[in-house]
Amino acid sequence: MGREYVIGVDGGNTKTDYFLFNRNGTFTDHLRDGTCSHEHIGYEGAKQKMGHCIQTLLDRNALTMADVAAGAFGLAGIDHKHQRDHLLDVIGRIGFHVYDADNDSFLGIIAGTTHGYGICSINGTGTVSGGIDPMGNRLQVGGIGELVGDDAGGVYIARRGVRAVYDSFFRCGVQTALSAPVFRMFDIYDAGELMRAIAEKDEIIHSAQMTRAVFIAASQGDAAALEILNHVGLQLAKTSAGCIRHLHFEGTVEVVLAGSVWQKAECPSLLKTYQKHMAAFLPDKTLEYSVLGVPPATGAVLWAMSLAGDDPYAGEHRAMVTQAVERAFAKP
Repeated sequence: MGREYVIGVDGGNTKTDYFLFNRNGTFTDHLRDGTCSHEHIGYEGAKQKMGHCIQTLLDRNALTMADVAAGAFGLAGIDHKHQRDHLLDVIGRIGFHVYDADNDSFLGIIAGTTHGYGICSINGTGTVSGGIDPMGNRLQVGGIGELVGDDAGGVYIARRGVRAVYDSFFRCGVQTALSAPVFRMFDIYDAGELMRAIAEKDEIIHSAQMTRAVFIAASQGDAAALEILNHVGLQLAKTSAGCIRHLHFEGTVEVVLAGSVWQKAECPSLLKTYQKHMAAFLPDKTLEYSVLGVPPATGAVLWAMSLAGDDPYAGEHRAMVTQAVERAFAKP
């Protein structure tokens, strides 16, 4: 029958998910492997890794690339045209007939919006905003470091928490409830050991643990923690609003929040600050917020279906894909 299958790939900095679906939305197979990021293993390493995993997926289902209508790749580390062009060349050499690749932030938009367009603010280990407008134009803002305003993400928040404690003792900062969790993390007992601990144990800062500590302290009214989250909320809003301003939206703009910090935040302060600044930057826009409730890999499959010429938002396709991806991730 020809090209009746699509492949969707969600490639992060630690793991990569490869999904094989029939074009009618029926799940066929799933394979999880380590990172395929060129930033970790180089472009040729990415080709070998992705090529091997895709061939494995096809072989165990008695298929070949001739059976694949399209492939969609949401990959961490695609931050500008040069990187995207290199990875498109890599994917083409793997053997795809129709394919596309871009930053993994776009997967949240495709998976989490009503019609596949809007913006996605990722606030996880790091941060980035991606946008797709109704005409299909895509734009990424941020994602390459603090130099471009990436003052968010679990790693940044954790480090700001440690700095707030240091400031409170040595740089005229306010007293903060973050002292206790920072001391526990470094296994120290007083401020006199703090300089040594930071200098010698900087690499042991546990971002998830410290990020949670900042949220808990902020929920209790801690001034230093609230200052951190207010700053982060403003920077996130600048990135997201800038993305919207450079694309073409009319009417309501769907804003999808993804990443561990957005999805596990234990204090409403960050979201309130973000929404307040978004409204100030975009007074002419109606913004509709939602936390991504489905795996981003869903977006890779829906994107691949679209590249194959199908409408993934028609009928039951989207629901079928979402449920199948969730079941795949729920397996032990």
